[in-house]
Amino acid sequence: MRSAPLYAPQIRAAILCPGPHCPNVCRSRAGKPVFERADVRDTGPVSDAPTSLSTRPRGVPVVALASAVLISIVLAFAAIRVITDWPHILDGTVPDDDFAKRYIAHPWLGYLHIAPGVIYLLGAPLQLSRRFRTKHYTVHRRLGRVLLSCALLSGVLALVFGLLHSWGGWMEASAALVFGAWFVACLVLAFRAIRRDDVAQHRRWMIRAFAVGIGIGTIRIWVGLFTPIVISRNGGTEDLTLPDAGTFGLAFWLAFTIHVALGEWWLRRTPALNG
Repeated sequence: MRSAPLYAPQIRAAILCPGPHCPNVCRSRAGKPVFERADVRDTGPVSDAPTSLSTRPRGVPVVALASAVLISIVLAFAAIRVITDWPHILDGTVPDDDFAKRYIAHPWLGYLHIAPGVIYLLGAPLQLSRRFRTKHYTVHRRLGRVLLSCALLSGVLALVFGLLHSWGGWMEASAALVFGAWFVACLVLAFRAIRRDDVAQHRRWMIRAFAVGIGIGTIRIWVGLFTPIVISRNGGTEDLTLPDAGTFGLAFWLAFTIHVALGEWWLRRTPALNG
């Protein structure tokens, strides 16, 4: 049975051991006290929340703002999907939109990926907030179980949907395989780390997973940048409402590669944080 970890109040109690009569102090030949082991005394209820080892790193507001923008983009496109797809799903009709046909033909697969993914992206910023973890650690742990389950379900089904029903051909399918597998692996490794009380590694793997998750928003940005290029190349005959299949897979690779790299960069900037 593992012993409970020592946190700040307990450590302070151990250090503030009474002077000459402390039984856990050995003495040098000159008679001066020298600590050999500390006596950890009961100081009352102690929080399970880990104590931070460093101050908040610079750049957090910028990262938080960028994450909020990308999550907003994901939410907007998820809402568009619901508005576009569900009238057809409920009526049993087939739309003219070839892009939407995949979600209408496979609604369970599509929306069991989208709905848990949205829940994960809405809750993940709270989980990564040190202030929230410190003040509401019990909520952090319980919410973490829910969000981890949502993220795993969304990630696995994203991988399956991307492989079987890709819009961007082999480029999208290969990106879904590589980065979908990476996302799921990060979540599994984060769970294993926290099960063995390795908070630092848990933090690192969850940041890696979140970096990939919000990459969905960056895909939409790349699609928006590619659209006018495709239109000008084809003489203005493209449908503005549909992403170009030829550049859709490229947008996946660019967005996810950038986000994986940015996640690693952020972890290198904050190597001493314990979560």
